[in-house]
Amino acid sequence: MRVLIIEDEAQAARRLESLIKEADYAISVEGHTDSVKSSVKWLKENSTPDLIFMDIQLGDGLSFEIFDQVEVKCPVVFTTAYDEYALRAFKVNSVDYILKPIDSTSVRAALVKFKGLTQTIPASSILTNIEHVVQMLSRKYKERFVVRVGEHLRTIEMRDIRYFFSQEKATFCATEDGRHHILDFTLEQLEGMVDPAVFFRINRKYLISSRSIADIVSFSNSRLRIVLKGSDDNDVIVARERVQEFKDWLDR
Repeated sequence: MRVLIIEDEAQAARRLESLIKEADYAISVEGHTDSVKSSVKWLKENSTPDLIFMDIQLGDGLSFEIFDQVEVKCPVVFTTAYDEYALRAFKVNSVDYILKPIDSTSVRAALVKFKGLTQTIPASSILTNIEHVVQMLSRKYKERFVVRVGEHLRTIEMRDIRYFFSQEKATFCATEDGRHHILDFTLEQLEGMVDPAVFFRINRKYLISSRSIADIVSFSNSRLRIVLKGSDDNDVIVARERVQEFKDWLDR
């Protein structure tokens, strides 16, 4: 198997090569590149490798820019510090990622998955999944909301919002100062606007951030009750079908 390593930190590249060879001595690391420019040049001048280990953040830009400049015809394993939730769809599909810091177990698992998938999944499907990851990681989430306070308008930064909730067919955001402001969006719409690494939809009424949680209490039927900061609602319950996903979100 022929492998290309795209990594802008020389020490990290050497360690990754060592871990790859430790996992499978038959693998040949054909080259190291450390930037978008050098990677594009290498891919244009050399035959296509079987697999690329690709860091996302390079010295001259994001490695996704490589795909805009040259056709990448092989699977890619991203090495990244990006949040696991954003990569969920990517993780269960045709290529894998290694969350930094890199260790031997992660490298071995990625290679095993690659070998298993490439035996049954066409290259076109692999490339489609890579494009999906690019779209997910390049996605821009809402940074602030404009709300009305009396006859005035003010902006609320996302970092100042503890949670969103619906009440009597209206939607509100609860801010760090303990105030509630009405928004012109439904919770369903908000769920698609906010960063899923920061906010989680626990039930039909609440979309919360981890920093809004004062306590988590075991509840009946394997559910969880959430005590929210600044809230007197004693009925904030994580829906039973969302409990495991909620725990995974907290423990990422």
